Amino acid sequence: MKLASYNNGRRDGQLMLVSRDLTKAVAVPAIAHTLQQLLDAWDLFQPQLQELYDALNEGLLPNTVDFDEAKCMSPLPRAFQWADGSAYVNHVELVRKARGAEMPESFWTDPLVYQGGSDSFIAPKADIELASEEWGIDFESEVAVITDDVPMGIESSDAHKHIKLLMLVNDVSLRNLIPAELAKGFGFFQSKPSSSFSPVAVTPDELGDKWQDAMVHLPLITHLNEKLFGQPNCGVDMTFNFSQLISHFAKTRPLGAGAIVGSGTISNYDRSAGSSCLAEIRMLETIAEGKPSTSFMKFGDRVRIEMLDEEGKSIFGSIDQQVVQYKA
Repeated sequence: MKLASYNNGRRDGQLMLVSRDLTKAVAVPAIAHTLQQLLDAWDLFQPQLQELYDALNEGLLPNTVDFDEAKCMSPLPRAFQWADGSAYVNHVELVRKARGAEMPESFWTDPLVYQGGSDSFIAPKADIELASEEWGIDFESEVAVITDDVPMGIESSDAHKHIKLLMLVNDVSLRNLIPAELAKGFGFFQSKPSSSFSPVAVTPDELGDKWQDAMVHLPLITHLNEKLFGQPNCGVDMTFNFSQLISHFAKTRPLGAGAIVGSGTISNYDRSAGSSCLAEIRMLETIAEGKPSTSFMKFGDRVRIEMLDEEGKSIFGSIDQQVVQYKA
């Protein structure tokens, strides 16, 4: 199934069932008004919704509308939990190498994670409003999953059963604010503003055999100012799969239905695939040349993040955003 949340003037939007080819959509108020309502009772409503989804794809449902990504909020416009891991440890290794720091061996067995702000996500086609270019504005192209209720202490062998939906992510980062925050020893806050998610969230079965071992085995494509920036494969060099991330996050607390778990920046050892953030390019430049030559994003810059199936068709719709100056 494919699901979206249309902007209807309310905080949590209107749940929409979206056709597989992203051309048609229909509201399903008899089942749920919002995606969170659906997730709260997923096992009860999923069979009914699947029947409607099949009928939608066969052109048998009345009251459908043309699907419009511009009307979409984040599938979950706000969430009870947004926790982002760093599953591609080669990316972390590169960052530390660029500043001459050794990477602890524990990073290969114990995932890094930060808890992001989840009360106000940016719509996938909305501007990224920030007050200063001096903050070091960067995008991070990622994949995320949405869970149902996950019990505390769950083993990684069972955690994949709680993955209900997948999305794409732009985890906006303010690189020049990060060092001072981390130096305090208490983690990110100001350096991690609101994130953005794809127009559509999809059930894992929509990916077919490209969803295996709790990983997505497809390239994640990023364009910066309409130029291809990177297309690393999400299933390559992923040290921790989503089952392992969920198990790690739930070690000491349960996760409520609607929890979002991110992969961290997609990164491959094969650098010919490009990168998923500006920081990685800058680190490669620093290692090769002693200093970075690529600048962070400026006002007016645009980033587009998308994933295509083997036939070249968009799976999630696209995150397509321009950075603009915020004025209070």
